[in-house]
Amino acid sequence: MKKRLSLIIILSFAFVCSPYAQIQHFTWQGKQREYLITTPADHEGSLPVLFFLHGLGDNITVCDQEFNFAQLAEDFGWAIVVPQALTQGIFGTMWNAGLLSSSIDDAGFLLALLDSLTVEYQLDPDSVFFTGFSMGGFMTYRMAIEHGDRITACAPVSGLVSTADAAKTPVTPVRILHIHGTNDNIVGYNGVSYGSTLGLGVDAILDYWQNANDCNGEFAIDTLPNLKIDGLRFIRYTYNCDTDLQHLKVVGGTHKWYHNADLYDVAYEDIIYEFFTGHNAPSRTPTREKAHIVIYPNPTTGIFNVQLFECDSPTIDIRVYDMYGKLVNVVKTMCTSSLQTVPIDLSCHPSGVYFVYEQSGAVAKVVVTH
Repeated sequence: MKKRLSLIIILSFAFVCSPYAQIQHFTWQGKQREYLITTPADHEGSLPVLFFLHGLGDNITVCDQEFNFAQLAEDFGWAIVVPQALTQGIFGTMWNAGLLSSSIDDAGFLLALLDSLTVEYQLDPDSVFFTGFSMGGFMTYRMAIEHGDRITACAPVSGLVSTADAAKTPVTPVRILHIHGTNDNIVGYNGVSYGSTLGLGVDAILDYWQNANDCNGEFAIDTLPNLKIDGLRFIRYTYNCDTDLQHLKVVGGTHKWYHNADLYDVAYEDIIYEFFTGHNAPSRTPTREKAHIVIYPNPTTGIFNVQLFECDSPTIDIRVYDMYGKLVNVVKTMCTSSLQTVPIDLSCHPSGVYFVYEQSGAVAKVVVTH
């Protein structure tokens, strides 16, 4: 049980998204599954499709505000599908990605959903891409290994090949881009976090795919521009293979999807687009930088403070959601200065992970333990 609880802590730190996204439904093996799909408003012919797989404990309604999938669909000219993992007891929502024993056929669900949407939305079956963060990265690797014959390319972010999947031989060579931060203390670069082995380390993963993709061991290195003061360096390794293999090593990077081009030299989604298509990512309309919030103490026994910076309106509306997207608390307060601290009380709510949203779009995660 201790190992299982550690796994929850290790893999639950993923992205939070808007609680207002429109959910669609798909029945698979007698269960109603959920997903989001966005497409460009005007397009001709069939659409490339990108599947984005969320992390452990996440809700698909979490990602629209953070990633703005509708805008990405417009900019890239893709359909973007965000499927929901099922809730599995104390683990919350999680993919059957080879980390724990499970009878849920998530791979079958993803392929059935792809087949259904291909007809409905005129998707291009020869342009099918997968990416995922954290446990979603683990599941992306499972899809590549077991069903790479249906997938054009994969880009796992901060995820690994599980030990169970590492024992399998890929059905075919697969174009792979692996992205990982060297200071990731949730899903460790070397495959170990908090004393638990989660899967192959990054070096072993690259060896695995070099063998599968018929590489000769040679690689080229290029360091991406280092212009922002972000404490990071982005180094790309391109291997000499029959089938493309790349690794973006984020020196100093933590368990985070770096995507704000105003703050960082690299936006992961642009690097992924360029790898998938072989072309530079299109220029994208910058979004307004969100306000910044800090939560302390965190973890908390229930009562904590939300510290706001740069209030942009006299009235502040703070909403708290649980990990399933349910609104559990709303606090309205006046912002009387550029620095505002707001107390929040969740002592009457169960222990778990909660997401705190400020009306301008800032978001932070808080862990409640009683």
